[in-house]
Amino acid sequence: MNLFDVYPLYDITPVKGEGVHVFDENGTKYLDLYGGHAVISIGHAHPEYVNAISEQVQKLGFYSNSIKNPLQEELAEKLGKLSGCENYNLFLCNSGAEANENALKVASFQTGRSRVIYFENAFHGRTSGVVAVTDNEKIKAPFNQRHEVTKVCFDDPKSLEKELSKKDVAAVIFEAIQGVGGLDEASTEFYRTVERLCKQHGTLLIADEVQSGYGRTGDFFAFQKHGIQPDIISVAKGMGNGFPIGGILIAEEIKASHGMLGTTFGGNHLACAAGIAVLDVLKNEALSENAKDLYEYVKERSNEIPQLKKLKGRGLMIGLEFDFEVAALRKELLFKHHIFTGAASNKNLLRILPPLNIQKDHFDRFFQAIEVALAQTQN
Repeated sequence: MNLFDVYPLYDITPVKGEGVHVFDENGTKYLDLYGGHAVISIGHAHPEYVNAISEQVQKLGFYSNSIKNPLQEELAEKLGKLSGCENYNLFLCNSGAEANENALKVASFQTGRSRVIYFENAFHGRTSGVVAVTDNEKIKAPFNQRHEVTKVCFDDPKSLEKELSKKDVAAVIFEAIQGVGGLDEASTEFYRTVERLCKQHGTLLIADEVQSGYGRTGDFFAFQKHGIQPDIISVAKGMGNGFPIGGILIAEEIKASHGMLGTTFGGNHLACAAGIAVLDVLKNEALSENAKDLYEYVKERSNEIPQLKKLKGRGLMIGLEFDFEVAALRKELLFKHHIFTGAASNKNLLRILPPLNIQKDHFDRFFQAIEVALAQTQN
């Protein structure tokens, strides 16, 4: 049997990770400035994380959600305190796409409506409902195109109000900072207007924090900068530092009923052990604060790149935008300088999403390398 060939692959095989580095089968050391799509939050093979999973798997790796699992309660309590979202309830699942699917389902249950509004350049996942609210027609099969969805321009309150006034919208789903879409962030005024309009028209507001959450932007959640309170918050990626886990935080006024949501693997014992370890390390090592501080350093160093058109993002969710496509630059950084970076739907954007325990000297190496790489690719 062969693998279903859907991924374009670099000819590199990582076999080990440590902190902000990965190593291939030949022992070559790579600086990881991409974290596997912002998944690695506390660093590769963090000892507390490894110990937590190892100890748990020796006791009990899995049982179904038909029994009590105190680890789920511990995870919920710690997540509420660290995020400042104690007035929410937690439903655990396995991935960002699944989290967003459940968020849309809860919104539809709560409102009795089915239409969803999403924004230009949004990316919310690849499964049926959430790919329908992703702004990429190439990845939507005919089956996915039957959902009732409407795309509106980012930072366009008039278009949004026109749609919401029809009183048939279950949810507005948004990324405070767009990930795959290119690190764009609307104004605080816009996000507050969205919140106000949703309340006015009986629509739920869903914050997709799958990529931007868990301290990556310097705040625990990216939306918190804007002083709003979504009805539902979706999380995944950095939540498990590589272990598959996701969830939604649901406002207390939205009531649960038995059978409303469900999952086989979501909230299993190993996933919870991983998630608790991540929260403990984020808190004890002040990694959100590190993300905020290092962004200021990156801003300072970015001024040394004359080819740079714009620095986008916040914290350690960073985009370097040029006036040329960056595919060749990414390959030069990867194969000549052994540095992983990321791409976006904006072909001119280099995405930086490193582990949150990265330090200034790692960025020094990056800026030295990019100076050389730019000279090579632009000549």
